[in-house]
Amino acid sequence: MNSKLLPRGMIAVLIAQFLSALADNALLFAAIAILRSHATPSWQIPLLQEFFVATFIVLAPFVGPFADAYPKGRVMLITNTIKLLGALAMLFGLHPLLAYGVVGVGAAAYSPAKYGILGELVDADKLVKANGMMEGSTIVAILLGAVVGGSLASSSVTNALIAVCICYLLAAIANSRIPRLSAAHTMQGFAPALLVRDFFRALVTLLLDLDSRFSLLGTSVFWGAGSTLRLLLVAWVPIALGIYDLSMPANMSGAVAIGIAVGAIAAARFVSLSKVNRALPAGMLIGLLIIAFAHLSHLYTAIAMLVLIGACGGFYVVPLNALLQERGQQSVGTGHAVAVQNFFENCAMLLLVGLYTLMDKAGIAVVQSATIFGSVVLAAISALAISRLNEK
Repeated sequence: MNSKLLPRGMIAVLIAQFLSALADNALLFAAIAILRSHATPSWQIPLLQEFFVATFIVLAPFVGPFADAYPKGRVMLITNTIKLLGALAMLFGLHPLLAYGVVGVGAAAYSPAKYGILGELVDADKLVKANGMMEGSTIVAILLGAVVGGSLASSSVTNALIAVCICYLLAAIANSRIPRLSAAHTMQGFAPALLVRDFFRALVTLLLDLDSRFSLLGTSVFWGAGSTLRLLLVAWVPIALGIYDLSMPANMSGAVAIGIAVGAIAAARFVSLSKVNRALPAGMLIGLLIIAFAHLSHLYTAIAMLVLIGACGGFYVVPLNALLQERGQQSVGTGHAVAVQNFFENCAMLLLVGLYTLMDKAGIAVVQSATIFGSVVLAAISALAISRLNEK
């Protein structure tokens, strides 16, 4: 364990995460552009996210033990290579839904390693700050990935996919510079049934712990909301603003990302693990702001609102992530804890994106869909806040 906040390994992790997240988000807009060019029904666009997150749910019992059984830097290298293969497959003609699913396989296994390694690189008292830096790096990558991906895909999908492949390759190189740390837990062979039982034991252990349960449910609602909002923007921008260029919803996703980065910095400054309830009001505001956003029709007002939504989200989610890592490290291991977190978060994404897909297929206007969606987010986080305050 290194007492410095930025040891060499931490810098390599941040660089790798930045490049990998940038490529993930640019690839989404390239895939949307391909589907649009083939004149596929609009409801297939949300299915991209469904194919991606389904891999997190299916692989959840296996990726935690995998991340804990080997040096996490090497796990990140292997999984970034899988992402690269998925992007190359899309470049060479594989259907975007299938190719994005392959990238999802890499992302599912990458996530427990990238978060689990933080507790191995920095001390517990710096974990919220380290998470803030990880989220900040991710958010800047989301911003640039959405902007660059949307811009390149609007002019040349091929160039967008080549840029994505280069980013994944550079991320893999950065992964190779992470020091070889000891494995957290050895894995005695690969026995799927045992791993599934082990995963559900970890899940039950975390759910029985008040802090872990709060973090799991809280971050799940946030990331489910974020994934759905990004797809809603693709449909909302042409209707509300009359702008049909794919780069505009990509840029507006970047506005949310800027807000999350600001919120993450504020959380690192004002919220400690012992004061994590300070994040709850910001979480409740997310749903209210989405409802207000749905009815806007002015570009700059909408951008300002998205930045504010993102800021509330960053302030809310960073402390909850750190709380789960701290509790997980003390109980089931950070790799297991993050794998369980991914399971919950991606179930929430599947449900919320699925709700939006059904509303789109049913012909519900996007403004009404966004209002319903915001109401669901508000109700979910409010219920969580009430439960948390009653428990404490």
